[in-house]
Amino acid sequence: MTPATPPAPAPTSGELAALVEEATKKSGLVWVNGRAVWHAWIDGAMYVLTGGPVEQPAPPGLADGAVASVTVRSKDKGGRLVGWQGRAAVVTADSEPWRAAVTELRTKRLNSADADTATERWARECTLFRLTPEGPPAEHPGAMPTASGAAPPRPTPATTRHPIPAGLPKLLTRRRKRG
Repeated sequence: MTPATPPAPAPTSGELAALVEEATKKSGLVWVNGRAVWHAWIDGAMYVLTGGPVEQPAPPGLADGAVASVTVRSKDKGGRLVGWQGRAAVVTADSEPWRAAVTELRTKRLNSADADTATERWARECTLFRLTPEGPPAEHPGAMPTASGAAPPRPTPATTRHPIPAGLPKLLTRRRKRG
């Protein structure tokens, strides 16, 4: 009989805060209210740029003062690592936090056609949200839900392929031999 392994001690709030910060900082893509977004982590908060004709759309329910659900994947495995709640606040253009955030976001914005003038366009057309974590994360290693979290497939008129007719492989091999 093998001895039972004692359960791992519950992580402290400091460890959980560090997990939220490191996981969010390292992940290039997170889900805010179910929508995938690119972001930057600066000074204890996550910044998300939305709006305008060419930038990512705002996740549903993301507004000034709203609480948003953030899901972060593991950089190594790609699976869900931590889920946390964050209070959203709109950052006004040309403020000091806005300048710091867009400087970092410009480095993360891949394949931008107007990289030199993106900050001016963002100030005119986009909204910058700062999401500050509130409370301990709801999901973390050792406290993950058992459900997958995947959305059910949407209804579609598409059908699956039917089995290949029995004579088709022979017909195709004959064509290859002739040519």
